[in-house]
Parts: sequence; C-alpha cells; structure tokens
Amino acid sequence: MVESITDKFGRPIRDLRISVTDRCNFRCRYCMPKEIFGDDFEFMKREELLSFEELERIARIYAELGVKKLRITGGEPLLRKDLHELIAKLAGIPGIEDIGMTTNGMLLKKHGQKLYDAGLRRLNISLDAMDDQLFGEINDRGIGTSRIIEQIEYAISIGFKIKINMVVQKGLNEHEILPMARFFKTLPVTLRFIEFMDVGNDNGWNFDKVVTKKEILETLQGEFDLEPLEPAYFGEVAKVYRHRDAESRLGFITSVSESFCSTCTRARLSSDGKFYGCLFATDGFDIRTLLREGISDRRLKETLTGVWNKRDDRYSDLRTEITAERRRQRKKINMSYIGG
Repeated sequence: MVESITDKFGRPIRDLRISVTDRCNFRCRYCMPKEIFGDDFEFMKREELLSFEELERIARIYAELGVKKLRITGGEPLLRKDLHELIAKLAGIPGIEDIGMTTNGMLLKKHGQKLYDAGLRRLNISLDAMDDQLFGEINDRGIGTSRIIEQIEYAISIGFKIKINMVVQKGLNEHEILPMARFFKTLPVTLRFIEFMDVGNDNGWNFDKVVTKKEILETLQGEFDLEPLEPAYFGEVAKVYRHRDAESRLGFITSVSESFCSTCTRARLSSDGKFYGCLFATDGFDIRTLLREGISDRRLKETLTGVWNKRDDRYSDLRTEITAERRRQRKKINMSYIGG
C-alpha cells in the first residue's frame, strides 16, 4: 500500500535519484574539474557502493512511500558494470511508473539496447556546445560534439525519449545557445538550458557567470516562435516551451533566477548510500549502514518516513540572502557524488 508522506513544507516525495557511481570519463569544469579529480584521485571502492540488491530494496521502500519516478545518475552511470541488471530489477517494482538516466552519452551505443530492453525509457544527455573544439575544452577530454550527436541519433533510433542538457555559462558558451537550438529543433527531443549552479565546492561559481532564463529566452525569441506550456505534473522542474512550427521543445532549469524549491519532490541517494534532500545539501543520512546492520523493511520504512518528514531544504530560495563569504564556507556535496 502506498503511503502519502510530506516534509516540513508539505512537499510529497515523488522522485528518487540514484547515483550508481562517483566515477566519470569526462572532466567537465562545472562538475569534475581535472585539477581536483586528477589521475591520482581516489574514487570509491566496490564495497563502498550500494549493491544492486540494496538499491532495489531502497527503491521498493520509497515506492511504498510515494515515489513514482526513478532517475539513474552518477558520475557517469554507464561506467557501472551490468547496469541493465539494475534497471530490470527497478522496472519490476510496483508503483514505479518511469525510469530515466542522466548520462554524457559516450557509451550509449555499447549499452543502450540492453538498457532499453531492461526497461529504461528516458535519457537526459549532457551537451554544452555545438562547436567541437569548445565542447572538447568543456569536457576536458577533447571529445567533440559529433561523437555525442552520433550516440544521440542511435538512442533515438532505439526508441528512447531524450532531453539534451546544456549548462550555460557567461563568457564560455552562451554564444552556442542559438546553434544548439537550431540543430535540435529538427530532432524529436527537448533541449534544456540549465542556469549555471553552485553545486559542490569546486566549480568556481559566482553570480557573474550565470546566464538567466530571461536572457536565454530573449535570445531565442529573436529567432524562434515559441509558446509556453503548462507544467505536466506537480514538481516539474523545467519551464517548457514548444516551437509553433516543429515538434521539438525547449526547457529551462532556473534554479538561480526562479527557484522551484516550493514544489521540489526529489530525494537523492548517493553512490555510497546516503540520503540527501537537496542538490545543494551539506549533510546526508546514512542508509547503507542500516541495511548492512540488518534493519527490517518495516523499520527501514519508518526511518525513511521520519527523514523525509524532517526535510526542510530550500537552498535556492535562500541563495540570494546568503553572503558570498557564507556561500564559500558552505561545504555542499559534490555533483559527481550525488548526481544531478
């Protein structure tokens, strides 16, 4: 039986984002800069990661508490061996209506079909520029846009529903907004522009680097005829527009300029089994230890209910009220550890 639980602000739980690894084959500056995550960086050992059986158990309990959507994240989730086996387990959980994955796309041709056959249906693929050289500099691996486009087209051919995520940074890639919109207008995808956020502690964020939704939209409206759409469900993060003369859509993730904390229904599970109530959280609740100490399902369900009931995260609401010095001192969990 599904229970309806809410946090301190009356927000229900509907989405669980599961990080399956802290490793990545890219070194994007806004997530895993190479000077921090170099060749000698120590990632988690296998035994530190939650097993597929542990992940299935946690997801099943959360489904009984109201979770309907699962998102697989990382690091780069396609680096987790036999990921399709986890997808098959999650797809069999009663109450789970949708399973998606966030990926840089590099390994889709290698693993995509197995994942689709196991029950994965949605992909969020990161791509920050159409220009090969610039994108290679952003991912810091010299990987050009064309290699990701090839993977995207393959995923479309399988049947995946796809969103393309572009993180826009002033002085870096804002001139790529229109080229990205022109290219993806012709494909059956949603292109989403993400305001540069102060996730983690290593990406050099400040307000001067943010290109707001208002600025991006004004740029797009100079060339495209766009129509805003109503939210598809309570807690939808993106503000979505459609092209009046095409099937593709555009979305905006406005964490900085237009906070959506009041409708946030997302829980996050880190690679080593900690619950976080916010992408900008500083502390997590250790679920892995409880599992490995032999906690019963009933007690685990009561514990996770209590954790959500106490949730009061709303960092994006408070960001502008916090001084720059306090933002620097706040040790938020890194994106590669918790996922997007």
